[in-house]
Amino acid sequence: MTGTVRLTVSQALVRYLAALQAEVMQPDGRTAVQPYCAGVFAIFGHGNVAGLGEALHAERERLPTLRAHSEQGMAHAAVAFAKAHFRQRMMAVTSSIGPGATNLVTPAALAHVARLPLLLLPGDIFASRLPDPVLQQVESFEQGDLSANDCLRPVTRYFDRIMQPGQLLVALPRAIQVMTDPAQCGPVCLALPQDVQTQAFDWPMDFFHPPLIRLRRQPADAAELEQAVALLAAAKRPLIVAGGGVLFSQAWEALRVFAETHGVPVAESQ
Repeated sequence: MTGTVRLTVSQALVRYLAALQAEVMQPDGRTAVQPYCAGVFAIFGHGNVAGLGEALHAERERLPTLRAHSEQGMAHAAVAFAKAHFRQRMMAVTSSIGPGATNLVTPAALAHVARLPLLLLPGDIFASRLPDPVLQQVESFEQGDLSANDCLRPVTRYFDRIMQPGQLLVALPRAIQVMTDPAQCGPVCLALPQDVQTQAFDWPMDFFHPPLIRLRRQPADAAELEQAVALLAAAKRPLIVAGGGVLFSQAWEALRVFAETHGVPVAESQ
């Protein structure tokens, strides 16, 4: 699709998320196409209400906004949503700048450890540095480009601060790529400076027609299978410790049949 459309950064981000579709495996083994991003948990404030808030309101029919009262609680809910849907779908969360953003650190750490997709969209300091500081901004007088959102760097698998509109063309698809990769999967953060959120840009129309997400399911390695078979055959008291991979692959029926056929007890990881 050719041509461009003039939108703000926030409008483009929301329209892209609303357009994302994923091929989701159902419990009966059939697949269905569903929105990859089920919605956005939000607590609006000076860091995100005028930009992202306005854009979400305009697209509320296609991308639901769920108001929350605790940044940490809403991010934990988004992590739980991803786990309940076996990493096939995710939710985004947005907060204002400062303490609102730091409340996202613990859920991000949980998603990082558990390898669950979570899209963090906190407001950030003005890219222009005017005004500076703003209300509740965790400012640093030693580093002008440092904000509270830098706390999220160690607990995310991808972090970017969008300092000018065109950067979103690369950063947003890359964030989705990380969340849908079976090995890299985890939380990602796109920090959104308040002024950049409302800056207009001529976006390519094909940006808003992303390809269907098909989650890769890696087959078992033949050599590793042989090792596992040899270990089980030689074991006097074998035990299978089943982890998240069984859930994400929806292989619970295959595990049950194997365990019952061979009489091997099963325990679960966290």
